[in-house]
Amino acid sequence: MNPVLTQTQPAIKHSERGLARLILGAAIAGMLWLVLCRHLSGEWSINEQYSYGWFVPFFCAYLFWLRWEDRPTESELRIAETGMQKVVALSIVAFALILLLPLRVFEIGNPDWRPLGWIHAGVVVTITLLAIWAIGGVPWLRHFAFPIAFILVAVPWVTPIEAPIVQGLMRLVAAVAAEAVNLCGIPAQLEGNLIRVSNGLVGVSEACSGVRALQTALMIGLLFGELKRFTVARRATLVAVAIALSMVANFFRTFFLVLIAARDGVNAVDRWHDFAGYSIVALVFVGTMAAAALLGRRQKSEDSSIKPQTSNLKHVQLSSLVTSFPNFSFLLSVLAWLVLVELAAAGWYRAHEHGLVPRTRWSVSWPTAQSGFRDLKIDETVRQTLRFDEGRAARWYVAHSPSQETNPPDLPRLYCTLFFFRWNPGGGTLLRARAHRPDICLPSSGWEEAADDGVRLYDTASNLALPFRHFEFVRKRRGPFEHDQFAHTFFCLQQDWLEGKNSTGARTALASNSSRDWGVTARVRAVEDGLRDLGQQSLELIMIVPRPLEAAAAEAKFAELLPGLIKGEGAKRVTSDQR
Repeated sequence: MNPVLTQTQPAIKHSERGLARLILGAAIAGMLWLVLCRHLSGEWSINEQYSYGWFVPFFCAYLFWLRWEDRPTESELRIAETGMQKVVALSIVAFALILLLPLRVFEIGNPDWRPLGWIHAGVVVTITLLAIWAIGGVPWLRHFAFPIAFILVAVPWVTPIEAPIVQGLMRLVAAVAAEAVNLCGIPAQLEGNLIRVSNGLVGVSEACSGVRALQTALMIGLLFGELKRFTVARRATLVAVAIALSMVANFFRTFFLVLIAARDGVNAVDRWHDFAGYSIVALVFVGTMAAAALLGRRQKSEDSSIKPQTSNLKHVQLSSLVTSFPNFSFLLSVLAWLVLVELAAAGWYRAHEHGLVPRTRWSVSWPTAQSGFRDLKIDETVRQTLRFDEGRAARWYVAHSPSQETNPPDLPRLYCTLFFFRWNPGGGTLLRARAHRPDICLPSSGWEEAADDGVRLYDTASNLALPFRHFEFVRKRRGPFEHDQFAHTFFCLQQDWLEGKNSTGARTALASNSSRDWGVTARVRAVEDGLRDLGQQSLELIMIVPRPLEAAAAEAKFAELLPGLIKGEGAKRVTSDQR
């Protein structure tokens, strides 16, 4: 019996160690990919251009499973790699794992910073590919590279690349559609990315410009090319066909919507907008599938060798490859490091948030009974830039009421425009709200800043004092029949939390109304100071008058209007020492 026991016990121990290493490897891969998808899902949720990203991880898993079914046999695997190759691969993995720590710290503070998504995806794909290479060598690396790298189609493009494409496609689609409508005998005038018809203006925004269809077509073309196992040339052809279909379909969509606007009015466009958009995706999907079937029939006879050969593959067991896994201690160390990265990244912000006090919440009571009140449509560009959770804009006018001595009796009628935006905790970077400040937005629409009158506290009807920054603007006349216009804007950006009394800390300084920077420098500063979005909201009121108005009179009128616009959710008063 002794010889039998001595042969059985090592085999059992070897099997148990192999199973433990396999479980650890799966846990590491699952954690890497889960954290990546969770980070990218923020963009998938709020940006409809990338809403298809929710399907991409499942496509990656399905394509990997198909590749697993016809993975290279044991006889095709590589000879053991050299010691230098192991050192290089281990060094790359170590660098990628170390990079995850600062990367996750920056991602928590800046979840909407797109370059971080590409770095994160590159790290996860690199580690996964090196793990595949360690198990099966170059044959496995080539075999599984596509389904692993397929996740990159769901990573949002960085703005310097996306913006020129978006602007170019918007203008191209609008120009072609306007010309086609004119050829049909319907007068249409092109104004940038707008098409003016007799009933109003039809806008071609990012979602309608073909960018969403273009990105979806790229994903569909690559997907069908992999399912058919086409050669590189055939895959490129299929992707080109998918992109061409998306552009043609988007042209017909825009053309159709402009015809609807010319016949039934601009308001009728909203009823057909989503239907036309989904029709594009369906057309691209069906058309690409038909093109893939056509290319598949023309596939050369020798290409059939890449199809699954299940009779030979059944002899390839994963247990025989577990010996290529790194040792148990290394895998356990990697898993512990990944857990430590998440805990340390979250702990960095929690440590800086100690002592914060919740601020009294408030919202807007919209003056729907005022003369000329109407809601304004928020432009798609503003939505994509701000990425707010709640937003509304409205316009109305108010006549002068000489109830305050500071107001001159001949105060002209005021045309008021109100913007309110709300960001829930964790929805984006703390700095995103600064993209819609009056000193940024108004100059871009032809206004010149005339004065910055500073910040002042204004009382509301809810025992709440809010800090508003007062700007003055002027718009010079642009024609012989136009007159100069003057605007007074009042802007409040407020967080859902407070620092201690009389605090002049990083949060108070960076999140105040006087802070304008929201670029790379401010993002880095926010991370250094442990600042993340714990909830914030902004309110901007623009009062336009046909002639100059003194700052004191404008502030008095604003103080009169504000109590009717704000409704609080508590009775806590915020003093100047706490703001």
